[in-house]
Amino acid sequence: MNDDDQDLAAAPEWPEIVRKIRARTPARILANRGAAYSTQMGLDLRGAHASAVDAVWTEFDLEKDFAPDFIAKWDLFQVSSQAETKSQFLLRPDLGRTLSSAARSLITERCNPAPDFQIVIGDGLSRAAVAAQVPAVFPLVLQRARARGWSIGQGFAVRYCRVGIMNDIGDLLSPRVLVLLIGERPGLATAESLSAYLGYRPRFGHTDADRNLISNIHARGVQVEEAADRIVNLAAQMLALKLSGTVVKEGVRLR
Repeated sequence: MNDDDQDLAAAPEWPEIVRKIRARTPARILANRGAAYSTQMGLDLRGAHASAVDAVWTEFDLEKDFAPDFIAKWDLFQVSSQAETKSQFLLRPDLGRTLSSAARSLITERCNPAPDFQIVIGDGLSRAAVAAQVPAVFPLVLQRARARGWSIGQGFAVRYCRVGIMNDIGDLLSPRVLVLLIGERPGLATAESLSAYLGYRPRFGHTDADRNLISNIHARGVQVEEAADRIVNLAAQMLALKLSGTVVKEGVRLR
């Protein structure tokens, strides 16, 4: 069967159940078999790969990627990790886990220490994810956190950011719960997927086992409203249990 000029998801040759499955996911499943991909499938894959590469290599810039009114409303500012360039950031993950000296000074100057809830934006491995998802997720999370009566730390963005920078921020500001919204490593399904990492009193020596993760926040994954609810509910568990990581599970009712 030659399907080069057909939209496979809508092709009448597919059974109804197959078309419904394909319509519900961006994953390339149930593709026609043959000696090679169809021309359209090959072009789609090349386009998705190009989007993923662009997401990794495009520089994050607070003032270019977010609207001026969004930045002004939340009084956001940008700092950097110890990585000085995108190439260095990709080759030296360790540098992305530590704040630069200038960043430490600015954060100390502009942020109040020891809030109940601190939210930070990190570019990670997808500037596209941050630009697409953060303007919707960030306000919803803060709205729900304030409704709980928590003290809220001043938000800011970190360029050339790795997840481990949570420890450095925790040592500097001592928040009870820290949330890092960070761009995920892009795949061929989407380059706009955001992750939310959470930690209770993060500090030097903490690992992924001490953190919780809500991933796949994007238009065809976890929706922003659901993501905000899950982030704040997890934070509430952490505050109640005074723990985070593998011992904290989503959906567990607190006594």
